[in-house]
Amino acid sequence: MSITIALAGDTMLGRSVGPRVATERFEQIVHPAIRDTLLEADATIVNLECCVSDRGQPWRLAGKPFFFRAPPRAAELLAWLGVDCANLANNHALDYGPLALRDTRQHLGNAGVLTVGAGVDHESARTWRTIEAGGLRIGVLGVTDPPPAFAAGPDQAGVAFADLPHGVPDWLRRQVKAMAAVVDLAVVTPHWGPNMTTEPRPYVRTAARALREAGADLVAGHSAHVPHGVSGPVLYDLGDFVDDYAVDERLRNDLGLVFVVTVDDGVPASLEAVPIALDFCYTRPADKSESEWLRSRFEAACAAFGHEVDRAPNGRLTVRLR
Repeated sequence: MSITIALAGDTMLGRSVGPRVATERFEQIVHPAIRDTLLEADATIVNLECCVSDRGQPWRLAGKPFFFRAPPRAAELLAWLGVDCANLANNHALDYGPLALRDTRQHLGNAGVLTVGAGVDHESARTWRTIEAGGLRIGVLGVTDPPPAFAAGPDQAGVAFADLPHGVPDWLRRQVKAMAAVVDLAVVTPHWGPNMTTEPRPYVRTAARALREAGADLVAGHSAHVPHGVSGPVLYDLGDFVDDYAVDERLRNDLGLVFVVTVDDGVPASLEAVPIALDFCYTRPADKSESEWLRSRFEAACAAFGHEVDRAPNGRLTVRLR
């Protein structure tokens, strides 16, 4: 049995994107061709880099410069894109406090979008969710390594925090093992590592191995804002999907990839990477020159892990994962 899973990285629908989400047609935020890519997959997972609410106050943390909050209509945008599950385990889920986090989970739930990685306490934040797709049960578990101040507690809302630079904690290993025992495909989506890097840090690679050993069939990370290479069924960083961020002319965080992983008999077998361009508050297919730049970057990033990148006739970049 074969299915496909679409994976998109940091999806920031707040700040300047927010007013557009609230008032404009969704086609003016994400190009229909990219939506079609997501809808064609049997399941779609994204990292939601904001809260979804019209309530709350900025959570003031020392050294935190950005606070992202999207309007409630953002949940409808995610549903329109065909998103099945959104990871909330990251450093922006609590930007406007526990009240806005509660709203986020409620708005997405009402739109039919599952959430992982955050909850009313540490037990719910660490809980995986299951997507039924193509006759298979896909388990999804979200976790983040920044910031500890957002960590959920026994009686405190927050995110599934793990101090990954100092190792994968026992609770996370147990959760991955338990999930893998009851689903056909176990997906872990970690928010890890620093921003604006082109390759995973050593601790990220160590954590990825530990997650695989615990039973994760597919690891799909995010945080760097630019795509990283892949190592077998470990996609170290998905890059960005929608935002209004300033552009680094060298790293080109305005160019990215949407990943479509083909799973055969419960095992990730191959992926197609779809080149995209992130204009200000608008994501579209990459043009020819942009696609060539992405191909060159992705080839080099994957070569570091012993993977070759081919180009399909439709312009997508393909990698065999086994």
